[in-house]
Amino acid sequence: MPSLVLDLLYWRDVGTTGLVFTGLVVGLACLFQLSAITILSNLGLGIMAFTLPVRFLYKASTLVRLSDGSHPFQSYLDEDRTLTDEDTVRMAEQIVLLIATAVTELKRLFFIDSIMDSVKFVVFLYLLTYVGVQANGLTLVMTGVICAFSLPLLYRLQQGRIDKIVKAIKKLVDKITEIVDLVVSLAKPSPAQAPSPTPTPKNKQKTK
Repeated sequence: MPSLVLDLLYWRDVGTTGLVFTGLVVGLACLFQLSAITILSNLGLGIMAFTLPVRFLYKASTLVRLSDGSHPFQSYLDEDRTLTDEDTVRMAEQIVLLIATAVTELKRLFFIDSIMDSVKFVVFLYLLTYVGVQANGLTLVMTGVICAFSLPLLYRLQQGRIDKIVKAIKKLVDKITEIVDLVVSLAKPSPAQAPSPTPTPKNKQKTK
């Protein structure tokens, strides 16, 4: 499954990727005007409007002995898409691991395990408030789909230039992080030093 997704995102099969990408964009665009139930029901009707007449046509040709009676969609019916017990357990373990990792990371951010990471999270949430005002969830999903299919292709075409830009941005972020860490370390109160023990006076030797 992951390899199939990567093949689609990297346009290794242009025809399949173009069909999937167009279908996703058109489907999401339809959701702006119609409900999901309307789109799914019309999509199902469109598929049945094709498969049912073809099945009747093959059945009629069998009756008049123009064909051997083979099913026109037998290859699709023979495909085995069932999940084995091992696949089901593996997918369940991956889902549980992702949920547990997300909960642990959110707990670490909300309860300030690292000041820098929590500050970054606050800035991210603050920016999301502006994004929520300007766009709804469906717009963000469509934007994400377009970026998922466009950015890998753009990176493959302009890999050298993009690597240089990313390296420069990474250096800038590292410098800013060092400055912020330095400011935070200077703002922290220095631990109180323990008072040095007073020297004990030595007994003077009596002179005879």
